[in-house]
Amino acid sequence: MRNFGKGFLVGVFATVGCAAGALFSFKKTVVDPIEDQENRYEENRKRALRKSRSAHQG
Repeated sequence: MRNFGKGFLVGVFATVGCAAGALFSFKKTVVDPIEDQENRYEENRKRALRKSRSAHQG
């Protein structure tokens, strides 16, 4: 019974570790590039707005 408990705990920790690794890799490969692209678009939009306002100042 003692070996079963140890094996069960090791299995639970391994499963949790695999799930955490999968979520982390998903975030790195899918979510972060999308957020970076959105941030780039936002910066370009702000820059274009500033440029258009300064072009009409005078």
